[in-house]
Order: sequence, then structure tokens, then C-alpha cells
Amino acid sequence: MKTIIEPFRIKTVEPIRLTTAAERARLIVEAGLNPFRLRAEDVVIDLLTDSGTSAMSAEGWAAIMRGDESYAGARSWYRFQDAVQRVFGFEHVVPTHQGRAAERILFGILVKPGDVVPNNTHFDTTRANIEANGGHPVDLPCAAAAIPSLEAPFKGDMDVDALERLLADSGPGRVPLIMLTITNNSGGGQPVSLANVRAVSAVARRHGIPFYLDACRFAENAWFIKQREPGQHDRPVRDIALEVFSLADGCTMSAKKDAFANMGGFLCTRDPELARQEKDLLILTEGYPTYGGLAGRDLEAIAVGLFEVLDEDYLQYRAASTAYLCDRLHAAGVPVMRPAGGHAVYLDARAFLPHVPSLQYPGQSLSIELYRHAGIRACEIGTVMFGLDPHTGAEKPAPLELVRLAIPRRVYTQSHIDYVLEATLEVFEDRDRLGGLRITEAPRFLRHFTARFEEIEGTWGG
Repeated sequence: MKTIIEPFRIKTVEPIRLTTAAERARLIVEAGLNPFRLRAEDVVIDLLTDSGTSAMSAEGWAAIMRGDESYAGARSWYRFQDAVQRVFGFEHVVPTHQGRAAERILFGILVKPGDVVPNNTHFDTTRANIEANGGHPVDLPCAAAAIPSLEAPFKGDMDVDALERLLADSGPGRVPLIMLTITNNSGGGQPVSLANVRAVSAVARRHGIPFYLDACRFAENAWFIKQREPGQHDRPVRDIALEVFSLADGCTMSAKKDAFANMGGFLCTRDPELARQEKDLLILTEGYPTYGGLAGRDLEAIAVGLFEVLDEDYLQYRAASTAYLCDRLHAAGVPVMRPAGGHAVYLDARAFLPHVPSLQYPGQSLSIELYRHAGIRACEIGTVMFGLDPHTGAEKPAPLELVRLAIPRRVYTQSHIDYVLEATLEVFEDRDRLGGLRITEAPRFLRHFTARFEEIEGTWGG
């Protein structure tokens, strides 16, 4: 059959408060024109992030009830450690309360002022944690990544030739690690091919540089490898994922994505001495090495979710539901990142609002209008998020101006997605009315979370 259904049934429901347009117009102003600052109860469809917002299964909830809350050596820790080792293949596992804590620990040990860290594209917390340690994150996306409308199967790939040039120019000892984000969130949720992982791994080994994966959407990436890469179609997703991890020296992981958990993460390595240093720092700021800032019930939920996410019926449904929204927007003429990624649909705000300059934040304007019009909360991934150099204070347009519609796992039904489709098309029809913004208040790092904005007079229509 052509229809791909949700491979689950709904047992518990959570009510949605249906706000009015007048309410939303007032609420977004009170929030400083920043969707992050809205109360969740005032949002109709929440696509701000897929991180920690997914629905757990009956098995996941049952695992929570088994949680052993002993401070050290809890049963839940050993179940968690076993699950991570079986799925990822790394010997040393360091639990953390979420992915950015794993990044802070890793970069706090490896990155020194003046160091350079290459990635296909760093996401926000990855970049900020490198910069906070005095390092310089460098994005090396493949050429196809720069063209949102281009149909290419692996636009998340790293430019390996550019990596070689960076290593030659940086000089010995200035690159403490090479990273690869799977899937490439800042680049439109695009997957990385197995061939590219192999190529980056080979470069890292030839230069004697540790190679790390930002693995928070590893299962979705493995699914795209299975579907799109020659010679991979008949392989189980779990085997593909294991091969990907076998090519790396370690990983950071937010279990709030491809583990269905509401909280949690971890840091993996093959290096016992590095693991010792990581655990020492973990104790200082996160907790004992057998809980790392997590409750036993969180460890249990992650142990279940890591296997559930590798279910291929689920992954087929996940990719198909995201593609449904992306394909229909594209067919209606709405500029979107093509092809569809796994966890989100990305609107191309630069093409959507060509009359709004990048330094007037078109992605933020579009995000605001989606909320005002239909109560949809989305996330700007453009110049607000990436345009500011925190060391110099200089600002420049981001390479891409995107608005991410991140779809929580197993949360919304087909009618919810159709509502998002209809609302986005209506905003697109009225797009000439949207204008620019200026920032009135913002922190030095990760300003997109808490910044306040105001409309630039004369740029918005009636």
C-alpha cells in the first residue's frame, strides 16, 4: 500500500489550548518577539525543537518505574552503559544531563585558546562551547549544502578537500579534534553518507587527530544511508550505525533526540586516559560517573529508547511524515531545504522573504509570523543564531537563513501536519507584508535563546 501509517497507537493524550490571533499578537510582543520566550501553553503546534519533546513508549514508561536511584553503582547505570556499548560500540561511556554538557566536558579538556575545530557544520551549543574555550569552530560543508533548493542525497557531507587544506594551513597541534554532525542540523537536517564518514575518518587517522561524531540523530542518518547510498539498501540500520561509529574515536550525544528521552546525554571514547579526565571533570560539575546528573529513571528510559529508535518501521514512518510536509510545501512553491531531512522541515527564509536583509533577520520575522498567524512555534537558524562573533562583537549574515520546523517524535498526527502545511501556505501568500527586526537586548553567547527584538518601523505592511 502507498499509505504509510504511524506504527503505534495513542493511549494518552495531552490537551492543546487553541489561542486566538488577537491573543497571539499580544503574547509574542510580551515575549520580546522571540518564540523561545513564549509559555508552552500558549503554543498550538510546538515545532521549536525535537529535543526532549518526543513521546515515550509504554516500554519507556515502564523502564522509568524500574529506575534505581542509588547514588553510585545503580542497576540503572549498568543497563544504560550496556545499551550504549551495544548500539555505539565504544568502551568508555560518560553519562551527562544532556548533549551540551558532553560538549563542555570534551572541549574543556581538548580545546585550547587558538585551536581550530572543523565540522561539517557546528550547531549552536557545539560552536558556543568551542568558542567559550577560546577555540575557533570552522564549518566545512560540501558545496551542495549552500543551495537549499538543490536535490542531492547527502548534503550533510563535509568537504574533505577543504578539510585537508585546513589541516595544512593550521599547522601541527592546532586541530585537537575533527567533528562530524549526523545529521547536519544547521545545514537543514541533511544526512552524511557512509562514504563521507569513511573519508573524514581516513584523513583524521592519517594526521593523527581524534575524530568525533555529534551523534544525536544517528538513527535517522543511518536510515538515509540505507535508503540513498549505493550498496547499503539490504543492510540493517543497526549494522550501518555500528559501522559509522567504528570509524570514530568517540562521540557526543544528546539522548533527547534519537533516544526518545526527555532528558539525558553521554560522551563516549576509546581512550582510557581521556575517559579518566572526563570523569574527573564530570564529578566536579555534573555528578558521579554512574549517574552524571541523571536520575536512574532517565538512564532506564535512554536504555530503552536507543533500541526503539532503530526500529525500521518507525524510521520509515518518521522520514515519510517529514517528507510529506516538505514535498507539499515545495510543490506549492514555498522555498524549502531539499530534499527532506529526518527530524525537521527547513523553510528557506532568504528566498521566502527576499525583501528583508539578513541583518534584519528574515528567519526571525518568519518565525514570529507563523506564531501570530497559527500558533506554530518554530526556530530561526540563520543570522540571529550564527551571525555574531562573540569575541569581536562583529556581525555578518549567516550562510543560510533557515526556519526549522522540528517535528517531535511520535507526538503529532497527520492532521497536525496538515494544519502546519495550510498555515505556512497562508503566510507565504501574505509574505510581502512581513518586515525586518532589530535586536534590543541579547547576551554574548547563544543570543537566540533569550534575545528581545522589535519591528523596524516602515518595513512591515498593514
